[in-house]
Amino acid sequence: MTAPDDGKIRCPWPLETQLYRDYHDFEWGKELHGDDALFERMCLEAFQSGLAWITILRKRPTFRTAFAGFSIEKVAEFDDADVARLLADPGIVRNRLKVEAAISNARVARDLDIGLDTLLWSFAPPPRPRPKTGADVPATTPESIALAKELKRRGFRFVGPTTAYALMQATGMVDDHLADCWVGSEHADTGRPVTF
Repeated sequence: MTAPDDGKIRCPWPLETQLYRDYHDFEWGKELHGDDALFERMCLEAFQSGLAWITILRKRPTFRTAFAGFSIEKVAEFDDADVARLLADPGIVRNRLKVEAAISNARVARDLDIGLDTLLWSFAPPPRPRPKTGADVPATTPESIALAKELKRRGFRFVGPTTAYALMQATGMVDDHLADCWVGSEHADTGRPVTF
């Protein structure tokens, strides 16, 4: 179902559905902190690879149930029976490599010498002007390349430079809302959380 026009200027990508629009308006690009919250986003960005983000948004409630609320401590304890359970769950993306990467990544995150939040945000670049058009939004940046390299060095999987940059965009490390987008403007009411 297409979202009704409310007259607000937005980035062009979330116009299809109300779910997509709400994600854009109230979540995407807002600063996110917390190890488990960032672990969830890291996992979902990895599961999204090769798929439309709306697919992940629609499946997110089931993902959260299947992955124990993306608790790093709980997912790190998943075993072969959990892998089989996840691969049989039609409510998530059933890709063995991605499922196993999520579990492996939880173990790496659990054993970090610093928190996942601290690690990821240490690669956030300084603020910059918003892009004027979609063509001005990069797929990767030097910071996302460096982040992906460090994550790989530490043992994380399925987080290459493009996925790392999508994670940076989604969690507010960078602001890639277009310059004329209403979100984040002085009149924007972006304090309302989105419930999925």
